[in-house]
Amino acid sequence: MNGRTILLIVGGGIAAYKTLDLLRELRRAGARVLPVLTEGGARFVTPLSLSALAEERVRTSLWDLEDEATMGHIALSRAANLILVCPATADLMARAAAGMADDLATTLLLATDTPVMMAPAMNVRMWQHAATSANVATLRARGMHVIEPATGAMACGETGPGRLPDVPDLMRAVAAHFAHGPLAGRHVLVTAGPTHEPIDPVRFIANRSSGKQGFAIAAALAAAGARVSLVAGPVALPTPRGVDRIDVETAAEMAAAVARTLPADAAVMVAAVADWRVDAATAKIKKGAAPPALSLVENADILAGLAVHPQRPQLLIGFAAETGDLLEKAKAKRARKGVDWLVANDVAQGVFGTESNHVHLLTAAGTEDWGPASKAAIADRLVARIVETLAE
Repeated sequence: MNGRTILLIVGGGIAAYKTLDLLRELRRAGARVLPVLTEGGARFVTPLSLSALAEERVRTSLWDLEDEATMGHIALSRAANLILVCPATADLMARAAAGMADDLATTLLLATDTPVMMAPAMNVRMWQHAATSANVATLRARGMHVIEPATGAMACGETGPGRLPDVPDLMRAVAAHFAHGPLAGRHVLVTAGPTHEPIDPVRFIANRSSGKQGFAIAAALAAAGARVSLVAGPVALPTPRGVDRIDVETAAEMAAAVARTLPADAAVMVAAVADWRVDAATAKIKKGAAPPALSLVENADILAGLAVHPQRPQLLIGFAAETGDLLEKAKAKRARKGVDWLVANDVAQGVFGTESNHVHLLTAAGTEDWGPASKAAIADRLVARIVETLAE
């Protein structure tokens, strides 16, 4: 990050004290740091401390006559290579998600086209609250990188996710942002896992997808420098480092999340989306003399819809899980869906939940048998081909 400029927005939380060490390490790494101190942040650290460590003037107000005579907040919002919000409190993220501009920090976030990284820090229940989850999803969908908080003991005495990551972890996140990979500057959408279509409050229609192949692809894309938006169905997998994750449950939720992530340079649609849904009962369906009749309704085709979308990605890749006549079905699906590439595998071989796979890649040039391999190796090989194609 040597020679880069980072606009550091310090939010109002007890974790603000860590920003002093973070600022020092950013400077040691060669970055120029422009500090912005919120009103809440000033209750935990002083402008003098930030200024001494940054060797820069600390901005605190939207109403500075000298700065705003020349629209200083606009220039400041675009003067950096990265805007880092640390700590990002629940309140600050909520106001950013709502598009508010009632102080210098939120005005900067609204007026910028610079990449934004947020490092949340708050009480565990605040982090897990539905409102915060919705705000985080909104920010990620708009392209902001929201770092997952650390888990551990907090100043309030509770334990769980919500701690500001330690300074070395924050430094690694910033370094990863500036890493010069072959996909640096590219945005790639990935979908992974199954969808769950409710039948009643305790039952649902689903499939056996574990999400492992999609998560491996998302990790490989991030390692190649891409900004990755991962729309994940219900899976018990950790978020790959450097990936913005959007959790969904149903096919309708996945379709909406995919639309919100556009535009993207490429899309790798690995998710096994349920083909049908039902009008879910509001109460548990009790066992009776005869099983209930379920009226199935076809879900929207997310992949085919993306192929004709006005913001269609430059490279659109679909996946096909079949159980027999693999290549014939895959060729027909590639044509029917309107995708550029199709990755096909025979799931009758027992690949669900395993660490390996056997896929074929179908393109306009023909079909390639990639043979048995680990899902991580398949992800690396696919990403290498994506790099070559986008470079062209």
